[in-house]
Amino acid sequence: MRHRSSLFIAAACAVFIAPLAFAAGGGGGGSSAPPSQSAYDPTVDYQKGADAFASGKYDDAAKAFKKVVSAVPKNPQANYLLGASYMAQGDFSRAMKPLEAAVRYDEKMVDARRDLGITQAKLGKAEKATEQAAALKAMQEGCAGTCPDAAKLADAVAKVEAAITAGPQAQNAVEPEVRLASAETLDATYVAAVGLINEHRYEAAIAKLDAALWAAGPHPDVLTYLGFANRKLKRYDAAESYYREALAISPAHRGALEYYGELKLERGDVAGAKAHLAKLEAICGFGCHEVDELKRWIAAGRSSAS
Repeated sequence: MRHRSSLFIAAACAVFIAPLAFAAGGGGGGSSAPPSQSAYDPTVDYQKGADAFASGKYDDAAKAFKKVVSAVPKNPQANYLLGASYMAQGDFSRAMKPLEAAVRYDEKMVDARRDLGITQAKLGKAEKATEQAAALKAMQEGCAGTCPDAAKLADAVAKVEAAITAGPQAQNAVEPEVRLASAETLDATYVAAVGLINEHRYEAAIAKLDAALWAAGPHPDVLTYLGFANRKLKRYDAAESYYREALAISPAHRGALEYYGELKLERGDVAGAKAHLAKLEAICGFGCHEVDELKRWIAAGRSSAS
């Protein structure tokens, strides 16, 4: 897509004046009419869960995160926090499934692998727990003691191995180690991420957007920009996953529809891009920036990012 610095910043500022407002068309150029009153906004329950989690009210947290996971089953953050809420209550059987989902949808989430390994050990599944320890050690080797998670990885390996040694007789609850960022910091984090995107610093932007995702929950604007940044790094599968998640939450999200259409062109799927264009035209018609931009991409036969 074309470089749109001023548009990116304007969108970021407009979308997050109210940090957890549900914006149907942000994350790429302007907003559209808000969703109907019947539309479910998972960020509301996510924030309820986060507040309860931070206050040590883990039963309330689990109830809230369960609603989020029901609506957005592939969101690794909500799955992890649901599992961690059960662990904090000593309910390891119920913690297993959401922790497995968290690892499935984000295999590099250290907290999820650590807690899944601990849970498996406490349930007498030593072989499975050993697999998590091995995965953490592989991440540790790749890190070589120099990455930001070096200390966290070493601690995670030690805790999983200790849980394996202790075995299933150690059934005490596990206090969560994750400390969620305050939602009040979301505006600044989001705008900083968009600024990094405009500077083509995509890895740094992804780190910021990931922090925003933990604070806000599965917000379609954050997911859309995560898709865009990953796409610029040629991580097309990851980008598609983020776009799909954004559109599952907000099917009329103009930014996600446009960017996903551009991704389809980059992967040679002209028919898919045209289908996205048709959806955009049905949503906003004449004078819609996203329509104009995707039309330009299709007309030019774009097959690589510019």
